[in-house]
Amino acid sequence: GEDDGRTADAHLVQQRGRRIVKMRFEFSSAGRIVFGPGTIEELPAIAAGWSRRAFVVTGRDKIRHAGVIADLEAAGFHCSLFGIPREPDLALVREGVAALRAAASGVVIAIGGGSAIDAGKAIAAIAANPGDVLDYLEVIGKGQALEQTPIPFIAVPTTAGTGSEVTRNAVLGSAEHGVKASLRSPLMLARVAIVDPGLTMGLPREITVSSGLDALTQLIEPFVCNRANPMVDAICRDGLRVAARCLPRVCADGRDAEARAGMSYASLLGGLALSNAGLGVVHGFAAPIGGMFPAPHGAICAALLRHGMAANVRALRTRAPDSEALIRYEEIDRILGGMEWVNVPGLRELGVTEASLPEIAAKAERASSMKANPVVLTRDELIATLAAAL
Repeated sequence: GEDDGRTADAHLVQQRGRRIVKMRFEFSSAGRIVFGPGTIEELPAIAAGWSRRAFVVTGRDKIRHAGVIADLEAAGFHCSLFGIPREPDLALVREGVAALRAAASGVVIAIGGGSAIDAGKAIAAIAANPGDVLDYLEVIGKGQALEQTPIPFIAVPTTAGTGSEVTRNAVLGSAEHGVKASLRSPLMLARVAIVDPGLTMGLPREITVSSGLDALTQLIEPFVCNRANPMVDAICRDGLRVAARCLPRVCADGRDAEARAGMSYASLLGGLALSNAGLGVVHGFAAPIGGMFPAPHGAICAALLRHGMAANVRALRTRAPDSEALIRYEEIDRILGGMEWVNVPGLRELGVTEASLPEIAAKAERASSMKANPVVLTRDELIATLAAAL
């Protein structure tokens, strides 16, 4: 009831005060964030601060961004285009690095969804450093630190989901290893992130739903994770309230400009949150599933979100009934209580088979994102969560 909610909030405020007194934390983001309708028009002036030879990374549909590229060229830019036909993997990054070096471009501009932005971020980093991308990749690579500052990188998201424009990592697939892993460094933060909600107006409903639920996941997981901090808490609370109001609206009407702007903002906040705290079980699963099956990241997160939350709550009630994470899940439930959850395809519809669940669970245990989950889930709990999401 209402009194229970007030009591829980009071308890949370008290715990938060104790944590702030004791804790140390850092917060980092893109060098500059430019948010708002029409801000894409500022791209030429911003990019000119580095170079008029631009390496432009786009998604598979280059035509969609023809107007932006025409504006750059009209402003005197020489643009070399590099399209990303799929979610980025090691082969695409190597190809992009070779193309960027050949073009001798002085600024990298990524225009697109999370795939294009992660690819651009990785290409800008590896092109400025010696060796191969595997030398710097987590989990399956050597995990070396970048030696040199990446080529200046500008991120322009055209979806509202990953928040990749303000994160310090790029998620890359490896067909050889059957998994996705991160290239990660504070040096990889974008010099500028231009977030223009108008660029999301033409998105199909399917992408709007899956990317929106990815954004929601990236507000929930940092809020309950074991690396949360007070600044991330504030960001997540604001983002969750905006997403609860705007996600159902934008799924019902893709031309709702206010809801589109709200989801672009929520996605941006999710990127800030995950980059400065951590994620959890949903993204722990997403890394191996995305590496093993040709399924979009957003769709994977959408299929797993409710089941991952339920698994954590069950485990916390059993093993840590007094944990702050449980109180936070109750707060999330209150914020999202009036939100109409949209139906999304299960994992089976994304190609995941029942026989693959033990392998996915084993790989998920080693995933970077799983290390921040608020409770350690057993192998059996992980498999049961996957089975529920099929």
